[in-house]
Amino acid sequence: MTPAVTFLERAGVAHRVVAYPHDPAAESYGQEAAEALGVDPDVVFKTLVAAVEGGDHRSDHVVGIVPVDARLDVKALASASQAKRATMAEPADAERLTGYVRGGISPLGQRKRLATFLDSSAKTVDLIYVSGGRRGLDIALAPGDLVAVLDATYASIAVRG
Repeated sequence: MTPAVTFLERAGVAHRVVAYPHDPAAESYGQEAAEALGVDPDVVFKTLVAAVEGGDHRSDHVVGIVPVDARLDVKALASASQAKRATMAEPADAERLTGYVRGGISPLGQRKRLATFLDSSAKTVDLIYVSGGRRGLDIALAPGDLVAVLDATYASIAVRG
């Protein structure tokens, strides 16, 4: 398994691992996951790493988790993380910090524990899907359990459209 799955198992968090065939030609990993899993894109969340400047945080990077059919509002993420500014991290930095490849970055079991923010829309559903640590692997779990196990914070950080 992956570090994400191992992390949840060690923490004793209820979850379900779901594998699906990944198409290397897919343009949107999150949309691919929603279609393959047969679920609404509103419950499939992508994990994004952002660089932050000028705040009281443990690191110069934070994690934002938003629905796959939305984009990360970096200004809202900066505000939520009490930083002055946030920008999307370079893909190589995101991979180095998390230990996962782009398209398979999980919020769980990352190489370096970063402050994490889950979009508030997750509070409206019982179950969400996040990457399991590789393309073609997702983990279904309760959003409250994800927040608890990561010591994450709910924040309105997604923009639709």
